[in-house]
Amino acid sequence: MDIFNLGEKILALLEMVFGFWNNQISLVFSMLGQSPVSFKGGGPWAIVEAINPIFVAVGASLVVLFFVIGFCSESVDVREEMRFEVILRLLIRLTLAEWFVVNNVKIAKAVFQTVGNLVNALSAGGSNTLVIDGTQADIIRNLGFGESLIMLILAALLSIIIIICGFFMIYTVYFRFLRLLIVIPLGPLAFSTMGGNRAVSNTVGAYCKYFLSVCFEAVTMALAIMMCNAFINAGLPAFTGGYADWTQTLIYLCEMTFSIALTVGCVKGAQSLTSKVFGL
Repeated sequence: MDIFNLGEKILALLEMVFGFWNNQISLVFSMLGQSPVSFKGGGPWAIVEAINPIFVAVGASLVVLFFVIGFCSESVDVREEMRFEVILRLLIRLTLAEWFVVNNVKIAKAVFQTVGNLVNALSAGGSNTLVIDGTQADIIRNLGFGESLIMLILAALLSIIIIICGFFMIYTVYFRFLRLLIVIPLGPLAFSTMGGNRAVSNTVGAYCKYFLSVCFEAVTMALAIMMCNAFINAGLPAFTGGYADWTQTLIYLCEMTFSIALTVGCVKGAQSLTSKVFGL
């Protein structure tokens, strides 16, 4: 009887949930390649640009303060220590600090564009869609009632995991945008420490490292998604050759579940991985 043939229903369920996953992947890639400047129609970035002059004014004032602190810490005897090259070095440091404070938003936009172009190049050059292996689809379609019932339970579990993972990935990408939008206005305060001595200027180094790790986190996320999808699309591992067909399909679905969970784990830990790779 047709009622006992669950293979087509299992395939329909898997194709539906894989379609959901592929739509989420497409959305994630479009967001990763998008600059925070145009995120949500540019509304959040408009707030950043509106409040940035306040932080620039504070940062420009702090540059002078940190310059005085650096001058005092490096000068024991002004007549003895303040040679021309020392004065020139202090003035260059002061000038660079003021320039970075004023132009921090322009620098951030340039980094955003670079990262976006790199992500778009990755998404254009690789396959990011998840598809069911044709051989496994035929096996599922011809399963008996008992085996197909087990497959249906596993497919339902896989569907729940994929839906949860899909929304979790969107949350992670949204959270990255939020971090960038919050960090940008703090840039002038961090760059103002360049005017001080080495102990004070460590602040700008820490800020730049964190900013770059969050920006290039998008590239790591894109690579993680592409690699994990390649794992799934590669089919069954070699050690399953001696198993029955329906057992191979069972292992195939379990591997899919594991790989999708692995994808989300890699996306979640993208910033930490990026920081370690670049030593940030």
